[in-house]
Amino acid sequence: MNGGDGHRRPLFIAHRSSLISHLSSSDRLGPVPDRRTGLFYIVIAALLWSTGGIGIKAVVDAPLKVTFYRSVFATLTLLVLFRRDVTKFRATPAFFTAIVSYCACLTAFVVATKWTTAANAIFLQYAGVVWVMLLAPFVLREPMRRRDVIAILVALGGMALFFIGKFEARGMAGNAMALVSSIFFATMILALRRERDASRVAVIWGNVALALVLLPFVAHDLALTTKSLLALLFLGVFQIGLAYAFFVKGLQHVTATEASLTGMIEPVANPIWVLLFLGERPSAFAIAGGVVVLAAIAWHTMQGEPVSEMPPPD
Repeated sequence: MNGGDGHRRPLFIAHRSSLISHLSSSDRLGPVPDRRTGLFYIVIAALLWSTGGIGIKAVVDAPLKVTFYRSVFATLTLLVLFRRDVTKFRATPAFFTAIVSYCACLTAFVVATKWTTAANAIFLQYAGVVWVMLLAPFVLREPMRRRDVIAILVALGGMALFFIGKFEARGMAGNAMALVSSIFFATMILALRRERDASRVAVIWGNVALALVLLPFVAHDLALTTKSLLALLFLGVFQIGLAYAFFVKGLQHVTATEASLTGMIEPVANPIWVLLFLGERPSAFAIAGGVVVLAAIAWHTMQGEPVSEMPPPD
């Protein structure tokens, strides 16, 4: 993640030597020999993350039920991959804010994907980076730079395009939920900037907390069809758990900027999978808005270190 000055380095990158020593003892994916392989791991992670839209839309179960089972399976996977990191956190207000924000971000994204198009959900959620740039000067006392202002204004213009066109109450509500998800993503990033090297454990405990919170709301309907079980297993194990492991592994040998830009494969591929396999077509305004938002974020990233190399949890 990017800070406001030259002394603040991105999350995951701030203490590279300690991160690498952690990964060498707790990761299960083998050594990363060079930068090319590191980029390959980031690409794999982004492609796995991009299956969230089609996975969520492929099942008929309610959003909260989908979120519950996905977090259960993700928790089990992450505990196997990163079990040594489970207790490596400080019980601070910032850490618990990150946990709550992670839970809200994931839940809102699933609801948004169910209510609106996959393209709208992922592009609007990705705009969380804009809220980080907008709020960092107030929350973290970081300076607002010229490139921040330009990227924010351009991205906000792109976001407005999602709300142009045919009005459908459910679709607009889905767009609003995607914006809510992006705000909670920004809150999580801002909180984690106060807790260095806490991202992995925050993701683990975030999924644990989300499953526990949602259990009372879905306990009356835990039955799953075979199709739903397989889809939710894939979402939890591969789309969250293994994708995150690949991403962490790849970060050992690529810069934060490379990781951030390569990770943009996710919001591009997400609606493509849904179009190819489910026939869902985003509107021309949504496509234009997505291009504008991603272009603004990419331009801002190439001007310096990224706001966050960690993509939104979805």
